[in-house]
Amino acid sequence: MAGAQGPQFPHDFIWGVSASAFQIEGATAEDGRGVSVWDTFCHKQGSIARGEHADVACDHYHRYQEDVDLIANLGVDSYRFSIAWSRVQPDGQGKPNQAGLDFYSRLVDALLARGIQPTPTLYHWDLPQALQDRGGWHHRDTCARFADYAAIMAKHLGDRVPRWITHNETFEHSVLGHALGVHAPGETNGLGIFDVVHHLLLSHGMAVQALRTHIPKTAQVGIAQSMQRARPASWRLRDRLAAWMLDTVHDRMHTDPLLLGRYPRGLALLRQDRSALREGDLAMIAQPIDFLGVNFYNPQYVRATSLHSDVPIEEADPPPHFERTAMGWPVDPSGLREVLLGLKQRYGDTLPPIVITENGSAFPDELDAQGQIEDPRRIAYMQQHLEVLKQTMAEGVDVRGYFVWSILDNFEWAEGYRTRFGLVHVDFETQKRTPKASYRWYHNWIAAQR
Repeated sequence: MAGAQGPQFPHDFIWGVSASAFQIEGATAEDGRGVSVWDTFCHKQGSIARGEHADVACDHYHRYQEDVDLIANLGVDSYRFSIAWSRVQPDGQGKPNQAGLDFYSRLVDALLARGIQPTPTLYHWDLPQALQDRGGWHHRDTCARFADYAAIMAKHLGDRVPRWITHNETFEHSVLGHALGVHAPGETNGLGIFDVVHHLLLSHGMAVQALRTHIPKTAQVGIAQSMQRARPASWRLRDRLAAWMLDTVHDRMHTDPLLLGRYPRGLALLRQDRSALREGDLAMIAQPIDFLGVNFYNPQYVRATSLHSDVPIEEADPPPHFERTAMGWPVDPSGLREVLLGLKQRYGDTLPPIVITENGSAFPDELDAQGQIEDPRRIAYMQQHLEVLKQTMAEGVDVRGYFVWSILDNFEWAEGYRTRFGLVHVDFETQKRTPKASYRWYHNWIAAQR
């Protein structure tokens, strides 16, 4: 537990943990829940490592009280979870499913009873399959359906939820799911996904309006975007251009419209079809938000490929001296500082307060002879990033909170169950939960801050 004291953060700093519906809930065919694109993708042969799926996952739908106890005993201020759209609206539209609404109401009430602020994310990649069958995020009407869904949740939970997140990581969802096909819905459109990105961002703006119509003025609304400091594999001009391109399509394409009301000029080089963009869309996307959620795990090294390739950049190995997580990601907390200072420099007064909505690491955790899990590498990862975060705040970046990903080992998308990010170990055969050493370390860290 060495180092749990750490640098002192502001007394009102928000400490939290995160999870998402599809990765933990299970109960995919219970109580009227509809099919999502991830249900379909999981049962398509070859999509998920070892043929795994999330039909049960962590069985959080039935065990949420136990999980709320774990969250409460951790001592956090807030729990960030996502709502399964298809549990609330099985077909993505129309009359809501009361059983789905009741589940999230019970979850929110259980959190509040333990003094934990609920921070729901409306969309964490699990589009109802019925909407996908009508065109999904290629179809502009999906934006309107998302706004309707946001209004339903605001009416149902708005009196009890102090902080809302519209989308999680529009870059990952658009690129991994619609360009490369390694995530649901499994489309391989290459660079031809401007319409998907645009409709995700447009639906965010429409959802912000819908939420603000039905929630108290004191409630906050934001979005969670992934940020990866792009670094060239070499100092050759072509690799530096590759890093610039990754920064453009990974970060700026997904934040400039939100905060500046325009897409970055560099997108013109990608020769994308921008016919989905209509008059008034950018103003809708740039609705004022109360915070920007930043999900950070690692910097990304890239190199150039052929300029005539469908994808002119590719991932490169980081320098060999970096430790890597089980995902193969380099551990380099300085990337977090670079991201946050870069946001401050780029957006200036238009940058809202920042909340670190995800930060964490996967390592090959195993139970020891005493049935415990020592995970010193995860502890070191958290401590190093928190120390860098505090230093960056001292340099003038306004950061209001920090959420660890994740509270539980869970279904890690295309990786299945082979990579574990949790502070709590889950035996997926028995569903037994075992807090790891990192759970106790984070508890002690938070206690020391208070």
